[in-house]
Amino acid sequence: MGEAPNIPLLTPYKLGNFNLCHRVVLAPLGRLRSYGEVPQPHAILYYSQRTSKGGLLIAEATGISDTAPYPDAPGIWTKEQVEAWKPVVDAVHAKGGIFFCQLCHVGRVSNQDFQPNGQAPISSTDKGLDGAQFTPPRRLRTDEIPQIVNDFRVAARNAIEAGFDGVEIHGAHGYLIDQFLKDEVNDRTDQYGGSLENRCRFALEIVEAVANEIGADKVGIRLSPFADYMESGDSNPKALGLYMAESLNKYGILYCHMVEPRMKTIGEKSKSPDSLVPMRKAFRGTFLVAGGYDKEDGNNAIVKNRADLVVYGRLFLANPDLPKRFELNAPLNKYNRDTFYISDPVVGYTDYPFLEDSTA
Repeated sequence: MGEAPNIPLLTPYKLGNFNLCHRVVLAPLGRLRSYGEVPQPHAILYYSQRTSKGGLLIAEATGISDTAPYPDAPGIWTKEQVEAWKPVVDAVHAKGGIFFCQLCHVGRVSNQDFQPNGQAPISSTDKGLDGAQFTPPRRLRTDEIPQIVNDFRVAARNAIEAGFDGVEIHGAHGYLIDQFLKDEVNDRTDQYGGSLENRCRFALEIVEAVANEIGADKVGIRLSPFADYMESGDSNPKALGLYMAESLNKYGILYCHMVEPRMKTIGEKSKSPDSLVPMRKAFRGTFLVAGGYDKEDGNNAIVKNRADLVVYGRLFLANPDLPKRFELNAPLNKYNRDTFYISDPVVGYTDYPFLEDSTA
């Protein structure tokens, strides 16, 4: 790869049993183009475009049950969905990529119109979100929680059946797991609410169940202790992040993927006095960081040992050949936020040009 060894992001890394050729990871990006919650043939092109030999890709947030998804976000709870994922995974593997499926339950970030039989969305709480598009949630009873944990376990098994190399549990950004973790949302009085240990119990039970099902060496988790997405903030995010990082060690999972404190709200980078370094030091597995990284910033994170791998979202969306552009120090395409979530199978999805397209 020419001068690549001089570029820290382009140095090899051993991620458990996987040999990565570089450290530039495709972020899990909700694309909302899985009509009827089933992955579509156009996803084959989208993911294969962003695959490089020995590169890690994390699939978009994928619903674990019929109470979990967002409209046109993919799921992995039915046989049809599992079968639809297979050619997508095959295309990534054909180009030498490593592919993890992000397992998600949106919890209260939903509407009864999307729910089975028009029921209320489920959450840790019955406090609703502001906005007409959200329906007030129903607080899960204590005896219902094991069923949700089991849904994550079954979804993980389905992901392996679909051919994925592993799974990432989505514990970030105000979705169901985060609704349990964060004290501004979680107002429970049972063993899943109150103390830090209690609020983290649900997340850790899911980690344990999934690790037991498919092997801890195939499991990662994404966390955003500092973020306040979907009205899900915490009064002591440092303590939360640290407690989770330390607690995860006992399950021996492959990686922990954390969102930088500077990303308080979606898409906006701001100055923050906080840092992920204490969590990086506490967690014994591979540490992934995400949140507003450019090339220089990512290289610095590797050099200063603040992370093992750096996760890129918008830049990787707009530049399907991002690692190659980093290697050649080539200019980057600009992303178009207006087309992030439209349902077009091409526009803003598979039509961002490659380097050779622009130099031809």
